[in-house]
Amino acid sequence: MLVPMSMFADAQPQNATRFVLEEATISSIHAALSSRQITCAQLTRAYLDRIDAYDHKGPALNAILAVNPRALDTAAEMDRFDATALAGRPLHCIPVVLKDNYDTADMPTTGGSVTLAKSVPPADGFVVRRLREAGAIILAKANLMELAWSGTTVSSLGGQTRNPYDLTRTPGGSSGGTGAAIAANFGVLGTGTDTGQSIRSPASANSLVGVRPTRGLVSRAGIIPLSSTQDAAGPITRTVEDAAILLDALSEPSTRCREALEQGIEKLVIGIPRQYFFEDLHPEVAAAVERAIAQLTALVSGIGELNLAVDEDRTLQSAEAFAYHRERIAASPEVYQPETLRRIRSGERFTASEYQSALESLRQVRREMI
Repeated sequence: MLVPMSMFADAQPQNATRFVLEEATISSIHAALSSRQITCAQLTRAYLDRIDAYDHKGPALNAILAVNPRALDTAAEMDRFDATALAGRPLHCIPVVLKDNYDTADMPTTGGSVTLAKSVPPADGFVVRRLREAGAIILAKANLMELAWSGTTVSSLGGQTRNPYDLTRTPGGSSGGTGAAIAANFGVLGTGTDTGQSIRSPASANSLVGVRPTRGLVSRAGIIPLSSTQDAAGPITRTVEDAAILLDALSEPSTRCREALEQGIEKLVIGIPRQYFFEDLHPEVAAAVERAIAQLTALVSGIGELNLAVDEDRTLQSAEAFAYHRERIAASPEVYQPETLRRIRSGERFTASEYQSALESLRQVRREMI
């Protein structure tokens, strides 16, 4: 049963801004907790109720693979914290939805594959550990394109995820379960991984903020890999500020993204890669991007157009994915989605020299970008 908003309003102190669950942010939740409009347990219950009402019922978004059975207990424990215990917890009581390729020691980590349905890692991955240390509540794990390969978010374990804005359209991918969940207010923050577009695609499709950070800024330890040379882990949120706060919490060493936001963006120079990225754009998408560029032009110190010789070479991704999954495919090929299996097996054909050539091409693109 959905928690009524009156539950939050009844405890509202005079002059406090009324807390609204839909589109809540880190700052609005912390303000509501501080003013005692809500408790951590009430907040967590409200998000769990939304998942129950809308994920497999109603619009049946099919974004969530598993809910954390200890989420409410964790929230109740947090309600007993004193001010000293809250120090250094920037994500205190913030419900997080993880893409289900992040290792969790208390829940299965499946990659959306039935072959991993009961696979519980021995320890939390780096990002999950950082989230817990920062005070976040791991609320649920989201569906993804099986093994994070491709962009429509369908898996042998979870089926097809739907876009909350239009149930007939894709939520993007491969982190589309996270994108749909955050757009539908199943949690406050989400995590994704991005090899080619898998954070940015769901952010675009679900009207969210997605950040693919510089590789190495956020550790990939404890994440099911697709491409060891191209995978990156990052935030999917509803606001820029929340993305900055989450990235600060996840990065090692810690970034100062939120501090940079507060200082403004006037000194930034933004590069627009016209080649490759702007080909075959839908007219409405192209118009929206051009409007954004025009708005940014008035806010930053410069806009520069880049021409990069980008060749979409799948050699690295295919070869590295095959190397990781080779033994499991040999033992149980039938448990993979046929299209996923075809893509992974495509990496078997590449020679060492072809792989080295692809690595050099990647280095060349990076040099041109710099």
